[in-house]
Amino acid sequence: MNRLPNRSESNAIRLAISVGDPAGIGSEVTLKALHRLRHLELHPVLVGCRRQLEQSYQGLRALSTEPLIDPAELDIIDLPLPQTVPAGEGTAISGQASFRWLTAAAERVLNGDCQALVTAPIAKHAWHAAGHHYPGQTERLAELCAVSEASMLFTARSPHGSWRLNTLLATTHLPLAQVPDALDARRVEMKLDVLRQFSLRFNPTPQLVVAGLNPHAGEAGVLGEEEVTWLVPLLERWRGQHPEVDLVGPLPPDTCWLSAAEAWRRGGGGPDGYLALYHDQGLIPVKLLAFDAAVNTSLGLPFLRTSPDHGTGFSIAGQGIARPDSMQAALETALELSPA
Repeated sequence: MNRLPNRSESNAIRLAISVGDPAGIGSEVTLKALHRLRHLELHPVLVGCRRQLEQSYQGLRALSTEPLIDPAELDIIDLPLPQTVPAGEGTAISGQASFRWLTAAAERVLNGDCQALVTAPIAKHAWHAAGHHYPGQTERLAELCAVSEASMLFTARSPHGSWRLNTLLATTHLPLAQVPDALDARRVEMKLDVLRQFSLRFNPTPQLVVAGLNPHAGEAGVLGEEEVTWLVPLLERWRGQHPEVDLVGPLPPDTCWLSAAEAWRRGGGGPDGYLALYHDQGLIPVKLLAFDAAVNTSLGLPFLRTSPDHGTGFSIAGQGIARPDSMQAALETALELSPA
């Protein structure tokens, strides 16, 4: 990752951080990651319950595998919990809290108080129990920002070099049976445009790779007709409209990310972006290669949002053993990609 500025070199970048479901590991990984990043030019603004953060800190100090930053050192927007939430089980109370904290954190960025948003994990079932029926945080943020749809991109920098694995999802939290109906040429073209714009940050002539929908990318219609009827014609048309992009695909999904695995090991030489057509198609290779390093990045919002690529960790909450690597990567990515 590019070197981040020291406090002596520039003003601190203000990041709003919603601390996620209070029954999960959000507070733990946030306090651990911020301790690791104490030397960076970063002004975190945590949005959550001050009492819960302080209790987590006190309870985890003796158990934790690594140090945590003291919440007393932090800028906290205090939105108190109505009652104590035990670690390990998401409920309507914890869901209501994480929903409220996310909303307030997003508003801090929208009003210009902060430059980017970092979100700790929430539990969708807890949101639903609290009456908030969203597929995830991304959709709630799109609503708050009055945009029709935000795009979900997972990004991770190789530990062996400067190459970045970027995977954008054409569809997100949908049952598999609904994916074919949700996909069409318009949607894939829109997502290609988003991926192209993101990749141009790093390379003026990016290479983008598109996965097929069906096994063997349909094998000329034998294993599915979507590639033949609309995906291949779309990609040919889009390729002609964007000659600066080396567009590859549709590739068979089972071999599409082999180039990513090789680039991850070498630290360079791989494509600038991959377009996956459904959730697990893209997330399985990302998590196999970069589970602790991958960051969920929302594109299409009026601000940058990043999030660790893991869940609430209810089964290990309160034990002090949660690894903060992905939250650290989310904070570092927000710093790297935030506007100056």
